Amino acid sequence: MKYGFIGCGNMGSALAKALSKTTKDILLADHDTKKASELASDLGVSVGSNEEIAQNCERIFLGVKPQMMKECVEGIAHILRERKPTLISMAAGLSIETIERFVGDKLPIIRIMPNTPVSVGKGMVLYCANSEVDSEVAKDFANDMHFAGILDMIDECFMDAGCSVSGCGPAFMYMFADALACGGTECGLSYEQAVKYAAATMAGAAQMMLQGDKTPKELREAVCSKGGSTIEGVKVLEQGRLSELVSNCIKASYNRNMELGK
Repeated sequence: MKYGFIGCGNMGSALAKALSKTTKDILLADHDTKKASELASDLGVSVGSNEEIAQNCERIFLGVKPQMMKECVEGIAHILRERKPTLISMAAGLSIETIERFVGDKLPIIRIMPNTPVSVGKGMVLYCANSEVDSEVAKDFANDMHFAGILDMIDECFMDAGCSVSGCGPAFMYMFADALACGGTECGLSYEQAVKYAAATMAGAAQMMLQGDKTPKELREAVCSKGGSTIEGVKVLEQGRLSELVSNCIKASYNRNMELGK
């Protein structure tokens, strides 16, 4: 098999779903066998065990929680050392060097940090690789994953910082959307209407940032007419020190990422 997934939690399932649009050459495993079987049935792929994945797959996604990674990897390490498949870790805070130490050998490892929007093909996937990963393998992997969203290769030293923005960011975006919607309801909209308007507005604003060449500040200023309604709302956000609050939020997530890697 080309790909194996050890762990079919929310992120593992989302990535498997995206990958299945490129290939059905996928084997799934999870401690909850019913969950793995149901996902395999939905995606039209196969289900097996951790050992079968280690023995048969070329590239193996490690979709277990950081605190469970050591036990998971050590359980199949003897097979991994013999076959040397490419491991793909999505565990926050765990470095490539740490995964190598769990395996007890140096083998090809790709470290990724996806976010939950990969489940709808609009994700942000940061990735890096060690020197054992052939450039053609890395290129093929990125191509296979294109249905997940945007992939960006970065130096591993920036992975924890990137994860704090893109990996944790969806939760912060949902909080902001909910706040926009709640404000709308106080002005007479139904909550359902307000959420729809907030979500569509956030999606459109995001596309303008991705496809244009203007900074967020420049785009904001283009919306704010002197003496208009938008500038009044912006003043409230500035008085509430929104920028400082969000910056501190990212720093808190970053610090936790660093702790998870220790």
